Amino acid sequence: MLFSFTTLVLLATLAVSIKGFNDPAFFEKYKFNISAIQHGQQYRLFSSGFLHADVMHLAFNMLSFYSFSTFLSGFFTPFQLALLYFGSMLLGSVFTYYIHKNEPYYSAIGASGGVSGVIYCAILLNPSMTIYMPIPMPGYVFGILYLFYSVYGMRGRFDNIGHTAHFGGAIAGLLLTVVLFPTLLVEKPLFLGLMCLPIMVLFVLLRYKKM
Repeated sequence: MLFSFTTLVLLATLAVSIKGFNDPAFFEKYKFNISAIQHGQQYRLFSSGFLHADVMHLAFNMLSFYSFSTFLSGFFTPFQLALLYFGSMLLGSVFTYYIHKNEPYYSAIGASGGVSGVIYCAILLNPSMTIYMPIPMPGYVFGILYLFYSVYGMRGRFDNIGHTAHFGGAIAGLLLTVVLFPTLLVEKPLFLGLMCLPIMVLFVLLRYKKM
């Protein structure tokens, strides 16, 4: 195989992002936007995952993707890894649409949904892996804390971080990992349950309109 799946994603995202940096019309046409999606441009649910705000945004997402997808290559075939990444990207966008569907001007860009799915898949497969954010901690602790932080960020909207996309991608990553590795339900039920706690909190808040 001339290029690995990881390399192809890196090259495609780099090319599309650079095009977006230099072509505002292209950027506007393919970014995630609620109003445009509601008017039939559903391709934005997917295309927005290849655009980034700037070089730092692109570098952070792609470095994270490279690090964790390299780890996952020992567990997945290229097809399974593609299903995980693009499935998380798409489901993360659908989740973002559901949360913000009544905000016609809401827009977003970035590979955060797919990257979050890859990260949370890696954590579920190896809960004790060490993540430095910035201090070292077990992966499952990072996963729980980050999802709770995302709920907090989604409620407060105190920064410009796309917490909704991160959360949606993480949910998709966990779900797709269980679909691909159903034995995890038996092998790691405690870790799976702990990582699902923030998800349950979010849906309770949504149910009672606290978001």
